[in-house]
Order: sequence, then structure tokens, then C-alpha cells
Amino acid sequence: MAKYTKDDILKIAREENVRYIRLMFTDINGTIKSVEIPVGRLETALDGNVMFDGSSIEGFVRIMEADMYLKPDFNTWLILSWEETAYGKVARLICDVYTPDGKPSLADPRGNLKRVAKKMERLGFSTLNIGFEPEFFLFKLNENGEIKMEVADNGSYFDLSPIDGAGDCRRDIVLELERIGFTMEASHHEVAPGQNEINFQFSNIVEACDNVQTFKLLVKNIARRHGLHATFMPKPIAKINGSGMHTNCSLADMEGNNAFYDPNDPMGLSLTCRKWITGILSHSRHFCAITNPTVNSYKRLVPGYEAPCYISWSEHNRSVMIRIPATRGKTTRTEIRSVDTAANPYLAMAVILAAGLDGIESDLPLIAPINENLFAKTAEEREALGVHNLPDNLKEAINLLQEDELLKEALGEHIFEKFIDLKTQEWDEFRTAVTEWEIKRYIKLI
Repeated sequence: MAKYTKDDILKIAREENVRYIRLMFTDINGTIKSVEIPVGRLETALDGNVMFDGSSIEGFVRIMEADMYLKPDFNTWLILSWEETAYGKVARLICDVYTPDGKPSLADPRGNLKRVAKKMERLGFSTLNIGFEPEFFLFKLNENGEIKMEVADNGSYFDLSPIDGAGDCRRDIVLELERIGFTMEASHHEVAPGQNEINFQFSNIVEACDNVQTFKLLVKNIARRHGLHATFMPKPIAKINGSGMHTNCSLADMEGNNAFYDPNDPMGLSLTCRKWITGILSHSRHFCAITNPTVNSYKRLVPGYEAPCYISWSEHNRSVMIRIPATRGKTTRTEIRSVDTAANPYLAMAVILAAGLDGIESDLPLIAPINENLFAKTAEEREALGVHNLPDNLKEAINLLQEDELLKEALGEHIFEKFIDLKTQEWDEFRTAVTEWEIKRYIKLI
């Protein structure tokens, strides 16, 4: 049900003295982009008549296909409380991208996710509820506003001030999130120095992705107020835990009931849930390039730092890729632990949804849970259990993605090809770069 109409938004803009609007969308890399307009053009924007040059956006269109239109989702109308000015307020609308002939752009990750979600409805599910758990690091800024590679504090898991030196910043982030309508669940210091986690209430599939993009934007802005830089880079510091974005999922049937819960099952899990898990695990090596899309992502997916490296699931075991939290009933869910904070949420959820639905729709043999500590097993012992590794690096992940026709369809040909091109370039730049580690290792030795 729509929260806002066109007239509602125009009325609120007048009453709240909104003077400036950001029309936001997300590119293939997951970066938030915006076209900025004065309030006098708001009605034009609400009619979907604001145009931008798509050829200037990474992965969108060629130079001869430049004109693109932004069609705002009225339900994403939001006054950006942290951007109030002396002249008035700033608001935003999240948009879908359209071509001049009125068709959804094949390059728009948000529009593509909506396309994939239609298959969920055809299979008898009303929505996929998603709760993201994004982690991030806070680094200090110097007097010139440049990032110092010095964490904001030396706290650890659940520490309090003064050990947790970022407590004030994290509290202000939570209060600002509440101010713009987020329902907050928990916030705390994470395991690594300078690392934090803030959790908010689950939402439906598209709204959840919108929310995590809004969350990232807000976190960076509030951190800067505190003289800090917030980064969602998965592994900014070697030899400590990296940042993940655990992704909690549950399908709802057409009556809104949790399709993953079965009170008669020993684990409380329905056959639908077990098939969902099987589908995700079966495609997990192939969609890793999407859920873990940077060179740096694979420095998090290593043993010893709590990140999952092995393709498996369990009810309580935290060494597996998919964990089933203990709660049951309406909150029965799968927690996918491999996803990291560099992922474009719209693309990540498109491939996860496609993989899970494939498990439900296809007659794949169910994958049994693993209730042993896989971190303590040798490679041979894990192989005997039938447990395989996630990719070791971005190049391997790119190659695996190219092998999976289901994921190619889930991304659409345009996004799939542009993503492969962009990530191949990224790998080649990394492969040919001479790093500080190499200099220290070899300059005197050889």
C-alpha cells in the first residue's frame, strides 16, 4: 500500500520548507548517485520527467544512448534530517531508471531486482523479508579532513566507553536513524578495534535494499560530524576481523505466514526452507562475485577471523555459511553470513533470491546440516564431509559467475556483462600493481 501520493509529497514539501531534492539511484558498483533539483522542479520529478546522462554512470549505457529518465518511488520520500540548511530542508526520493521509450532500464540494479522478485510471486510467495546486519569501521580524520589509518578506539565485542571510544558516534547514528523512521534493534562495538555493528528492523526485499543504502549514507555523514570516517570496506586492516553484512531471509506465503517455519519438524524448519538453503549453497560459489565483489572481499573470507569460508549450514554452528538463528515461528529465518558490506544490495539479493527459488523449484537433493567446527577440520576432513570452499579470490569468483546460467538470467544480460567487464578490469589492476608487501618482502632479498 502506498504511503505517499504525489499531492502528499508536494504538501509536505511546502509545510516543511523543503528547498532541495536529491533524486537517488544506485549504479552497478553499488554506489549511490543523485541528480539534485530545486523544489520548484519537484512536480516535474514526481511525473518522471527529470532526465540525466546515463553514459556518465559506470555500467549504464553507451554514449549514443545517453538519455535516461528517473521515476521516483513515492514511498521513499524522506527529509534528510542531517542535511538541514539555513535556507530550508533537503529531501530525497529513490528512483528507478527508465529509457526514453518508457521501459525499465536494463542497467538499473533496483529495477532488475523488482523483475527477479516477480518469479517469487509466481511461485506463491508474497515477499522475501530481509534483515541486514551491516558492520563498519571508524577511522580518525586529520586536521585536513583526510583519513588516517588509525581506528577510532581499541574496543572489542560489546565494550563500553571509555574503551569503546566510538560510543557517542554510534549513539548519534542510531538516534538519527530513528529520527528518519528506522525501527532500531541493537547497536554495539564489534570484535575488532574500531569496528561497529548497528541492526534495524527487517523489511521486504526492495525496501530492505533501499534502507541499507540510506543507512550507509547516514553513517558516513554522522561519522564525519565526529571527525571520523566510516568505511564499509570488508577488510581495511590485516590480521583482525573484517566487516560482513549477515543477511537474514524468510519467505512469506500469500497470507503473510512465514514459509520457513514448520512446528512439526524437529528443527522447526519447513521443507521450503531446506530447499531454499540447498539452492543457495548450490549456487554460492558462483554468486560470490556479486555478494563479495572486490579484491579486498577475499581477504575477509579466510579462516581465523569468524568469516565463513566453507559452503555449509547448521542450526547453531558459526563456522558455516548459513546459520539458523534459534528463534522460531514468525521469526524463523536463514542467516547468510558470507555477504559483505561492499556488495550492491540490489544485485546481491537478486542472485540470492534466484538461487533460493531454484532450490525450491528444482528437485535438488537436500544438503544436510554440518554440526561440527569446520575451522578445526583439515581440508581432507572437510572434503570427506562434502564441504567445499568459497572462492579464494576475485578472479576465481568471476570465472565461477560466468559458468552459472541461472545467475546470468537473474542479473540480466546487460548487468551481467558490464559487471564481468568492470570486475575483470579491477582484477587486472590489482594483478599488475606492485604492493607495499612485495617491496618489503623482496626489495632486499632478491
